[in-house]
Amino acid sequence: MLNAGDTAWVLASAALVMLMTPGLAFFYGGMVRAKSVLNMLMMNFIALAVVGVLWALYGFTMSFGDDAFGGFLGNFHFAGLENTFGKLAGFAVAATDTTPAVAWPGPDGLPVLAFVMFQLMFAIITPALISGAIADRAKFWGWTLFVVVWVTVVYFPVAHWVFSFNGFIGENSVGGWIANNLKALDFAGGTAVHINAGAAGLALAIVLGKRKGWPKDTGRPHNVPFVLLGASLLWFGWYGFNAGSALAANDLAAVAFTNTTVATAAAVLGWLVVEQIKFGKPTTLGAASGAVAGLVAITPACGFVSPLGAIAIGLIAGAVCALAISLKFKFGFDDSLDVVGVHLVGGIVGTLLIGFFGTTSVNALGADGLFYGGGLTQLGRQAAAAGAVLAYSFVLSFIIGFVIKKAGGFRVSAEDEVSGIDEAQHAESAYDFTGTGGGLGHPNTIPVKSTPAAKLEESKA
Repeated sequence: MLNAGDTAWVLASAALVMLMTPGLAFFYGGMVRAKSVLNMLMMNFIALAVVGVLWALYGFTMSFGDDAFGGFLGNFHFAGLENTFGKLAGFAVAATDTTPAVAWPGPDGLPVLAFVMFQLMFAIITPALISGAIADRAKFWGWTLFVVVWVTVVYFPVAHWVFSFNGFIGENSVGGWIANNLKALDFAGGTAVHINAGAAGLALAIVLGKRKGWPKDTGRPHNVPFVLLGASLLWFGWYGFNAGSALAANDLAAVAFTNTTVATAAAVLGWLVVEQIKFGKPTTLGAASGAVAGLVAITPACGFVSPLGAIAIGLIAGAVCALAISLKFKFGFDDSLDVVGVHLVGGIVGTLLIGFFGTTSVNALGADGLFYGGGLTQLGRQAAAAGAVLAYSFVLSFIIGFVIKKAGGFRVSAEDEVSGIDEAQHAESAYDFTGTGGGLGHPNTIPVKSTPAAKLEESKA
């Protein structure tokens, strides 16, 4: 029977996760230069359009169809979202020796389409995360083509490996190898989302090369309040991301909600302490970045650790990510907005620390980590999953980006980069510093010569 409470929670969580992509756009948009902010907003916003269509056509079935093609991805039973209407998903009972093992005490009676929409929002934000690594220098349509190819050959298969559990979509459905065979734990996307996106960001930063003048000119954030607004929207939406991944309105959702809160708070403190020691001042940008680092790190662990473990993970992630963002200067790759330092490193930290802080007292379907008498077994599984996703994403992303760049469709010209890619790519600018009025409409709807400011200047002449 349909479970109305669980269904309502999953649909609400899907809406929260959808909000994260516009939140990410503000977070990234505030950190770029004023002449690049629209391009950055659009690089995030286009993911909603592109991935939304691809998910319905073939993305969901590649991710959650029965294991096929040697376990690489799902079959095409749900292509075009066929065979999803009026059907329920979920586990009626907890895992036993004779039923599939799962990473949460799953719901009984969740509409398949509610799950489809929830997972869509994960698929949307993952490529959007990558965009920060190549800020200030990417062609819009080249980026859009990259998103189309990347989600098809990277995200959808990896989502199948990590998120597709035996028996969830149907009684006899067979899922991916990381979830069901390796038994690595990833509650809400530390591997499939953050390590995946971080590795792709590193690959693209190398392929597209450095911005003009980098590293001497790193580009100052043009709007720090935007950054804090974006981080706050991400934090808010992340409750759907993590607590929603319980796929039920239950105790585990409350645990994930709690762990998300305390880990993020601890990560802010961890990052700011590092800033104080290194630079003598805590910064607003650091507080926002620390919050995101904590959110990233607790994502895979939020349903498997206690609140004390979550605080430890947050503190460690905040401090480690604050130090990791300087790696780009040491190794010479221009990761514009620290996707590698925050998402790749934070995702690895959170994934591995399950092997230390995981406890079955929180989730009987999880595992005890080293600090709870579980030895090193789970840590090895976590490392194997992280390494597999990192390597696969980096290699495929490098190849995709290299081909698009060689075809002339990825990096803007040096002239456009210097003058501003908003005008070059979108024929718009975020701010009008010359007009005396405001809100005059879209440039395509009001001729320049007809504006009050233009008429005033003409009369003066």
